[in-house]
Amino acid sequence: MRTLSQVWEIAWRSIVRTMRQPAQIIPNVTFPLLLLAINSNGLRAATHLPGFPTSSFLDFFIPIAFMQGALFASGTAGVDLARDIDNGFLNRLALTPMRGVALLLGQLGGAVALGTIQAAVYLGVGIAAGVRFETGAAGAALLFVLAVLIALGFGTLGVLLALRTGSGEAVQSSFPLLFFLLFLSSMNLPRNLISIDWFRDLATVNPVSYMIEAMRSLVIEGWNAQALALGFLFTVLMIALGLAGSALSLKTRMART
Repeated sequence: MRTLSQVWEIAWRSIVRTMRQPAQIIPNVTFPLLLLAINSNGLRAATHLPGFPTSSFLDFFIPIAFMQGALFASGTAGVDLARDIDNGFLNRLALTPMRGVALLLGQLGGAVALGTIQAAVYLGVGIAAGVRFETGAAGAALLFVLAVLIALGFGTLGVLLALRTGSGEAVQSSFPLLFFLLFLSSMNLPRNLISIDWFRDLATVNPVSYMIEAMRSLVIEGWNAQALALGFLFTVLMIALGLAGSALSLKTRMART
């Protein structure tokens, strides 16, 4: 119970700090919507390709908004923690009985809160724009859960980078690399329709592809057990590896204080 109380205290601080930064929240929510509007109209000719899985590019592309939102959440978690390191808050916590696991989990509160807001907005806007789930309301709810978990997963990577570097600038500079992973995935076309061999191979080994395809399957396919299993598997692995790396980096940083 003591650890849970510590997690909640840090998480609440993280959530409040995030919610008090509308200049950070509004672009993080609206930018993926802007890209969704541009791409769903500009790339809809792709639906005429033989074998394209749906006649609506909006249905096909809506998961990308959730993925982009999750990437923004990673920056929020990392930059906020880097700020705590820079102003000495982390050093002061080292002098208290605060447990490391409580600090790590609590610090992700802001990223999860932002990811939840983003997922709710994208889901609502998508449905209002005409997105129809082949899996119905249950599929929409599951997509929401997966999107929040993905935001948590990328948040752990932001925390890891902050603990390793102690620099908000370093965390922000990693953002293009994460976006590069998104572009080297199956975001614009199904993997079987990617004609360039090396690009298709990169998309196949890119875990982001399977997260996208899990969400996409809920919209355009129905209940695809394999796609969902792979999507949740890679998401859970990202969370586990991110937390493990963050715990090790936190231990190293605390030992230096």
